[in-house]
Amino acid sequence: MCRFQPLPRVWLLSDARNDAGLEDALARLPRGSGFVFRHYHLEDRARRARFAQLARIARARGHAVILAGDAATARRWGAAGVYGPAALEPARGLIRLAAAHDLREIAAANRARADAVLLSPVFPTRSHPGAAALGPMRFRWLAARARMPVIALGGMDRRAARRLGWPRWAAIDGLSRS
Repeated sequence: MCRFQPLPRVWLLSDARNDAGLEDALARLPRGSGFVFRHYHLEDRARRARFAQLARIARARGHAVILAGDAATARRWGAAGVYGPAALEPARGLIRLAAAHDLREIAAANRARADAVLLSPVFPTRSHPGAAALGPMRFRWLAARARMPVIALGGMDRRAARRLGWPRWAAIDGLSRS
């Protein structure tokens, strides 16, 4: 891990649905949380500008700012790390967060030596309506196979995190609502 020790326990992920409330959500996050900027829906120039706005707010609160994308772009934009598929490219000096949904992707994150993995969906989520959720037992079974910290994602908010009893969790909607 670089720049941010220890790995934050609470993470906010951006998306088109929660964009309007991100400034407030970042201000409400516990100091030293993590922020993953995705915003795949924006064109490059608009995406870069929105990243700069939100990163400024996040950094002022001591949050780790991670970019969904490649390492070269993350470095140019001043992100502390990258987020993406489990088979991540090497990103020397950056935090590498992998996305995983099954055992194959956990194994890929292990091989890539990701710094942490976001395992989802733990519970039903608005991001993927009707998709099968892992549930607490399958989540724990998969998490036990990861060689790095696991961040629970999918249907997560403070109440779900307490129910799951997991130390690290992330949300899209669950942290962007008042």
